[in-house]
Amino acid sequence: MDHRRPVKRSLTLRGHRTSVSLEDIFWDAFRRYADEDGDTINGLAAKIDEARGDLGLASAIRIFVLERALKRV
Repeated sequence: MDHRRPVKRSLTLRGHRTSVSLEDIFWDAFRRYADEDGDTINGLAAKIDEARGDLGLASAIRIFVLERALKRV
């Protein structure tokens, strides 16, 4: 299995630019889930951001992707 380092990705949350460092596998799934929900990556990231508490945004996105993937199993 090829483990690549996280890549810094740009997002806009409520009009403010930010970035998250995510591995390709998480970023690709995150984009796919946004598409499946009829949302944008920025819109989905904003929803995750609102619910994440004190957890970092990149970690919150990883957990979102993992939980969603586990629901499909």
